[in-house]
Amino acid sequence: MRGRAIPRPRGGVVQMARDSWVVAQRNLRRMTRIPEIVILGLLQPVMFVLLFSYVLGGAINVPGGGYHEFLMAGIFAQTVTFAVEGASAGIAEDMTKGLIDRFRSLPMTRSAVLAGRTLADLAQSAFTLLVLAIVAIPVGWGAHRGVLRALAAFLLLLALGYAFSWIGALIGLSVRSPEAASSAGLIWLFPLTFLSNAFVPVDTMPRWLQTIAYWNPFSATVQACRNLFGNPGADGADVWPMQHPVLASALWSLLITALFSWLAVRKYRKATG
Repeated sequence: MRGRAIPRPRGGVVQMARDSWVVAQRNLRRMTRIPEIVILGLLQPVMFVLLFSYVLGGAINVPGGGYHEFLMAGIFAQTVTFAVEGASAGIAEDMTKGLIDRFRSLPMTRSAVLAGRTLADLAQSAFTLLVLAIVAIPVGWGAHRGVLRALAAFLLLLALGYAFSWIGALIGLSVRSPEAASSAGLIWLFPLTFLSNAFVPVDTMPRWLQTIAYWNPFSATVQACRNLFGNPGADGADVWPMQHPVLASALWSLLITALFSWLAVRKYRKATG
């Protein structure tokens, strides 16, 4: 006797958007039911703000003064990119627990599983940024160029975080356990964030490292945010990403999203047959 055929999705952009939203809601509900995920995600960036501001801040000189304000663009960018760990571990866990097999039996587009996960991570990153900005105000940070420019800066940050979440999705599909995914999701982020203008002025680095830092997509977003927030320490180096940081940040985010979403969806389709 023939088995019952697995229903197929109708396809199309609208169907994919609906399926992605359903998966995103599932992941957001999971976050609310396990509040430790959100709480721990908030504690880490707050700890970085306090440690860098009050332990290292007095030892670092920033052009224009005010290390507290110089620091915050870097902390904001680090926070949204560290969402890679959650994306990696979450997708790896879904793969090992058989949840993906359940999704395959439903009439939904395959890429919606990954898109929904990255959308949920984006929502969590937005909430974390909001809380972090509130915490940063009494520390000494402020946005001095108006609400619209501040919103543009936060949109660039979220775009970078969303792009990096697709890298996390690819990592989660490429390893065999959530533990390995968690480690693999972070091990490359530390050199990426520290080889940038996030925490110290780039001109304090050796010249060969300066080139890497200036062309680091992380640096472009940090530079753009400092300009848009009106914070001190924006680098005036004669390098294209530093001269056009808003455009460079947007282009980097689009490029990373396009490349790694394609690679992740391709990997997912191979893994699920």
